[in-house]
Amino acid sequence: MKKTLWLFPFLLLIGVTAYTVVARVQLPGEGFATFGADTVRAEVTQIIEEGEVDLGGYMQKYQLARITILEGQYAGIPMEIDYGRRQVRSDDYLLKPGDKIIVTISKTPDNVVNAYFVDYVRTTPILWLTVFFAIAIVLISQWKGIRALLSMVFSLYIIIGYIIPHILNGEDPLTISIIGSIILLGISLYLTYGWTLKTHAAVISMVIVLLITGALAGLFVVFAKLNGSGDENVMFLMQLSDTPINLRGLFLGGLIIGALGVLDDLVTTQASAVFELHHANPSLGFRGLYGAAMRIGQDHVAATVNTLVLAYAGASLPMLLMFSLGHGDYGYIVNFSFIAEEIVRTLVGSLGLIAAVPIATVIAIFFAQRVDSLGKWEQVLGPEGSGHTH
Repeated sequence: MKKTLWLFPFLLLIGVTAYTVVARVQLPGEGFATFGADTVRAEVTQIIEEGEVDLGGYMQKYQLARITILEGQYAGIPMEIDYGRRQVRSDDYLLKPGDKIIVTISKTPDNVVNAYFVDYVRTTPILWLTVFFAIAIVLISQWKGIRALLSMVFSLYIIIGYIIPHILNGEDPLTISIIGSIILLGISLYLTYGWTLKTHAAVISMVIVLLITGALAGLFVVFAKLNGSGDENVMFLMQLSDTPINLRGLFLGGLIIGALGVLDDLVTTQASAVFELHHANPSLGFRGLYGAAMRIGQDHVAATVNTLVLAYAGASLPMLLMFSLGHGDYGYIVNFSFIAEEIVRTLVGSLGLIAAVPIATVIAIFFAQRVDSLGKWEQVLGPEGSGHTH
């Protein structure tokens, strides 16, 4: 523990540097109205009327409710909303007094103010779920769990405070995403696992794999003639932003960030496997250690790639159902950009993960086989890791 105490000033320095970089970024213009910008919270105080309405042959329950606006220009003012009488709802929930909801308020040319239901306020259940998650990870992983939570907060901070502002300022999304990802995963790994040889091996492997994945993504995006406009949210972004955004770079940056979580797990596990194998049998040479570690990595990468494919397929399930319902030809629809982008995203991300196994193995072996010959350099590079001393 004493050998890693000096890591905390080091992390503090990195944190201050990251804060300085983030704080200097200013969003362009005076801002623009976006999703949620014109909404306010309200509380349901009374159900005035309930019934059923025929919406194109679909019978649906509706309500007229009295609400009180809780914030903004009209805070404290009672209003009435229509819930389910004019539009088909995707759920069967009904309003009841005491419910907190989100509404949007508009004013007609003759100064009549109307409120419209947007969604439920879900802050409380999400907060409780977050608390349960934090308690569970701390109970299972103890001090390492606390560091993992700090890493998660830092990751969100880098994405929201560094990557997004720089992209909105018109900078290349791929470059920003790679730089942000290296900062994000590098510091997150050190926060979680400490300043050790194992972490150094994982971080170096991660940087190399990110660069390889970015190069592969750039190559196949050009080869497949993709422009990054397959996601409908991109079209809204183009309309809302005053600063031109490189859509192809945005797609590539999203691909890099999407692979981060799995890449973190893969390189760390592979580095841990190498160090544990070396600790169990120090007489193993490079070839023996590489072969044993790769047998572990082969199983891991096979399961990881399958997990990645299933994750993308699950996210695209409504779209796949739509094409199946329309008896679409899957061999034909892969040519559409929004399908092709997901395929390229999945396969390039998987190629990066596959490359991570041998790369992380070789780099971890390099460090592991030099554990006993560090001498005074151990004070600089840190211990072996995983609780081992030497």
